[in-house]
Amino acid sequence: MEPSRRTHYARHRLLAEVISHAIWLYFRFPLSLRMVEEMLAARGILVSHETVRQWALKFGQNFANRSRRRHPAPGDKWHLDEVVISISGKKHWLWRTVDQHGAVLDVLVQSRRNAKAAKRLLRKLLKKQGVAPRVMITDKLASYGVAKRQIMPGVKHRQHRGLNNRAENSHQPTRRRERIMKRFKSAGHAQRFLSVHDQLANLFGRPAHINAEDQRHVRAQAFQVWAEVTGITSAA
Repeated sequence: MEPSRRTHYARHRLLAEVISHAIWLYFRFPLSLRMVEEMLAARGILVSHETVRQWALKFGQNFANRSRRRHPAPGDKWHLDEVVISISGKKHWLWRTVDQHGAVLDVLVQSRRNAKAAKRLLRKLLKKQGVAPRVMITDKLASYGVAKRQIMPGVKHRQHRGLNNRAENSHQPTRRRERIMKRFKSAGHAQRFLSVHDQLANLFGRPAHINAEDQRHVRAQAFQVWAEVTGITSAA
């Protein structure tokens, strides 16, 4: 049984709806903490950007985990890619996995781009997803092949840069957030933020090639799930 709404928001002076809305704004859109503070102030809600940051730390990952449990099962074709990010002047690598539908399965920030890092990513994926994919698609980085042979030997592996546009495109929202946040402060900061950010993107992302009426229906369903995971309404 999930904790009650009272447990979630105990000792907070503001309503649960305000807290959940602030968290949704911060992780869903390319907004800084001060921008969220100002948007709340425009509605007569006076909180500091530091309060918003503390809400995000306290509730964000919990909400993301609950949202993940409500997602459909992942597809059987996984696209893996890594992109360099600069943290405190040092090069790090953001490893991301998406399925053929564009849903982000996991992200992992690491300081290396080698076989050990690739194996860590695959182990984390298998533990979280509970099942291996049918096909794994990557770029030409040799580390993927080494890791795949040891961790998922029965999975078909395709290595071709042109096939991996889906994973490469999934990094674009991260680049926008980097600019807004003036880069991530640490590897842990990047990992915590993106773990929540990508789950909200999964929940509120709009499927391609559907009409406006269907899009409104999908969006309404997403808001209903968000209300349930944040404790604003109880699940039916």
